[in-house]
Amino acid sequence: MMDIRPNRGGFLRPFGCGWFIREYLLGKGTEGSTPIDPERGAPQADINYEYKEALARATARERAERIISRMVLSGADITEDQAEKVRERELKKVSRKFTRMRYHSFLVYFGMLKRLGWVETTTETGASSIQGNYPQAPDRTYYRLTAAGRAADEALWSNPQYTLYPENGRSHQSKQTGWPHRKVRNTGT
Repeated sequence: MMDIRPNRGGFLRPFGCGWFIREYLLGKGTEGSTPIDPERGAPQADINYEYKEALARATARERAERIISRMVLSGADITEDQAEKVRERELKKVSRKFTRMRYHSFLVYFGMLKRLGWVETTTETGASSIQGNYPQAPDRTYYRLTAAGRAADEALWSNPQYTLYPENGRSHQSKQTGWPHRKVRNTGT
């Protein structure tokens, strides 16, 4: 079994944001997310919510599998009901803020997808929750994949920032990991 925590930096995510957005807008209902109509699309806030929930489910599933594996290896006889309770317990423990990507970062990321021409607005809009207190607030805009977004391969979707700015290469990637107070050894790369 491979440990998912790298030597340096934070935890790896079970899947990337770009991959999830593409699969979600294709209407596949990936990782337990709510399936949508690909022609109708979905608002950014809904996509972000489904991404966070899917990450939480995948993380809880991996944690539960490790716990159940250890229990089985120690000789315990685990029923399906007990395994499900472990999964539910682990899902409750997962913080929805456990990834570094906050909503603003998601919007910046989604903006790159728009600049690449991989997503487009649809004609559908919907009322936003803020309109209850501020009627002048804009409606929720729905987005769907374009033909270019459907045609882009998985390697491009895995890192749209490098796709959008190939001249930067890996030079714009952060040299530090972790919190600012933690010293990071320079490995010469």
